[in-house]
Amino acid sequence: MDDLLERLRAGLPAEALITDPDVTASYAHDMASFCDAGAPAVVVLPRTVEQVQHVMRTATALRVPVVPQGARTGLSGAANASDGCIVLSLVKMDRILEINPVDRIAVVEPGVINAVLSRAVNEHGLYYPPDPSSWEMCTIGGNIGTASGGLCCVKYGVTAEYVLGLEVVLADGRLLTTGRRTAKGVAGYDLTRLFVGSEGSLGIVVRAVLALKPQPPQQLVLAAEFPSATAACDAVCRIMERGHTPSLLELMDRTTVRAVNTMSHMGLPDSTEALLLAAFDTPDPTADLAAVAELCTTAGATEVVPAADAAESELLLQARRMSLTALEAVKSATMIDDVCVPRSRLGAMIEGTAAIAQKYDLTIGVCAHAGDGNTHPVVCFDHTDADESRRARESFDEIMALGLELGGTITGEHGVGVLKKEWLARELGEVSVEMHRGIKAAFDPLGLLNPGKVF
Repeated sequence: MDDLLERLRAGLPAEALITDPDVTASYAHDMASFCDAGAPAVVVLPRTVEQVQHVMRTATALRVPVVPQGARTGLSGAANASDGCIVLSLVKMDRILEINPVDRIAVVEPGVINAVLSRAVNEHGLYYPPDPSSWEMCTIGGNIGTASGGLCCVKYGVTAEYVLGLEVVLADGRLLTTGRRTAKGVAGYDLTRLFVGSEGSLGIVVRAVLALKPQPPQQLVLAAEFPSATAACDAVCRIMERGHTPSLLELMDRTTVRAVNTMSHMGLPDSTEALLLAAFDTPDPTADLAAVAELCTTAGATEVVPAADAAESELLLQARRMSLTALEAVKSATMIDDVCVPRSRLGAMIEGTAAIAQKYDLTIGVCAHAGDGNTHPVVCFDHTDADESRRARESFDEIMALGLELGGTITGEHGVGVLKKEWLARELGEVSVEMHRGIKAAFDPLGLLNPGKVF
């Protein structure tokens, strides 16, 4: 420990090192339940690429594991510390280095908060689409690490589609540049995409070149009540089948709607079994919403209410954004699943989740990025009740098994981390896991980067 601190201090300012165990303990884990976390030896908060390189060279020389972190808003335990590790928190590397309206790119450090970047590019008439629910807190580095998505994925896609290039500090301290600043480029293997979603297990992202889009028109939102989740999912299938491209298509089940009402007193319809939100940011969103309203009615919607203006639209979106927070208030603990299935199987996924909730006598609310089949079943339980905690864990596993059975994936945007690594092999298969391990060994032969995560 003394040797580690001495070597770190040789290349870092005093304020970049935290050794007080009461403070370092606060960096031990992210927001996931049921994920073990160790006690870090030290927390380092670098401000420059050179400081990150110094940390990695020191870690390699002393064979000390390193756990990279962003804002720790993750939900899979990917940012959890291991005993005796260096926690490398990148939140101080928070500069927007460039916004280029001609090339439509932004160059940022990993600690830039998603919402800060979004607002900054808006001032140039540009748009950075990925918008996780935690966008006011989460960092771009964390978004890249987990390949995160958001409410707008149905039209604009996920983080991976906006990362053009990266600067990455490797395990031995070397600086690797991947990708490009150009709109096109196929030189060499796509190492950029390899790092996106790697959860800090291959290298430390210290700079990113991000693609931007022109800022779209203000979107308008429609809310449709349904007598069942099956009817709401039928509406989703009809909307997509007819070729509509909403900027947002979100679903909240009865449990979620009631939780949001309890927390916010928004006056959402408690009687509904499912609430579907659809939005368009097209030149004529009113016409698009009218067409979708007709499809919702045909699918069995009991009431369809288009927002009159941007203010009403934002109110509806706030209800969806607070869904996870509202469900977290139902019990003392939650496990938030992240199963994505083909859109055509969305109804079966939600029905199956309801059956699992009944089987285990638990409250499980579901909110979903319905337009891309990504469900977020939230298992609510009392963490002080051993039996209820056991049932929560078992129900969580059954939900993942259901997703795979329906042709889906165990994680659409939250990542694997600690929480789901046992399930990763089931989804990928033996050959794929072997290839993954080979890639890990090529980039991190000593196994120092985020050990025990992913697989």
